[in-house]
Amino acid sequence: MSQRSRCGDMSIRPSGCRVAGYALIGRMRRLGLVIGLTNLLVSFAFAQVTDRPPDTLEARLRACAACHGEQGQGTDNDYFPRLAGKPAGYLMNQLVAFRDARRRYPPMNYLLEYLPDSYLHQIADYLSALRPPPPPPTIADVSPAILARGQAIVAKGDPARGVPACSGCHGTGLTGMEPAIPGLVGLHASYISAQLGAFRYGTRTAAAPDCMQLVAGSLTESDVTAVAAWLSSRPVPADPSPVPRGSLAMPMACGSEPN
Repeated sequence: MSQRSRCGDMSIRPSGCRVAGYALIGRMRRLGLVIGLTNLLVSFAFAQVTDRPPDTLEARLRACAACHGEQGQGTDNDYFPRLAGKPAGYLMNQLVAFRDARRRYPPMNYLLEYLPDSYLHQIADYLSALRPPPPPPTIADVSPAILARGQAIVAKGDPARGVPACSGCHGTGLTGMEPAIPGLVGLHASYISAQLGAFRYGTRTAAAPDCMQLVAGSLTESDVTAVAAWLSSRPVPADPSPVPRGSLAMPMACGSEPN
């Protein structure tokens, strides 16, 4: 006779029935615990899905904020440049250069290694359209004579040594020109100096004819210091947009700026 049928017989001692009842209650409690835990996990998983940030380019590019600022405006780190407002063509050229390891910086090379051109175009267009508030200009820590030398090179160049004026390609407001000449304002002196040095020694290159390599190669070390100091002391204009394509009669052919 089963325990269940025996427990219906009042002549049977109740101890066995209590054991069976306790077992049944235990199984029910365990089942309730399992169901409760299952419901909790489902609720947690659902919350994780519904609490995700929107899958937008803005949300994805928050990973760039630590180095380049929330709006691409740059940070206090001397070697991470401002990206906001630069021509999309220039930004695209740099993204491709990092992806293809023609421009070397391991974190950027790693982040961009497998991204297709179509996605890089989206990133470049997004950053180019940003207009964050301009940062305050840097106070140059050099002598007035060095600043004057930097200003002269930027505005007039050094014809005796074949150095064209920076403003001839980057504009009098130094905000660059569409589609691929970058603005030079809002950058730290150390970053400008490092990039000019990279062009001088061939560790940073651009499409031939590589005009920046030619220009930087004609500068002395003191010229680089002067140019970097003066450029970093310039304020970012309220509208940092690059001038339209063809606005500047460039003094030399440049491969990154197609005809």
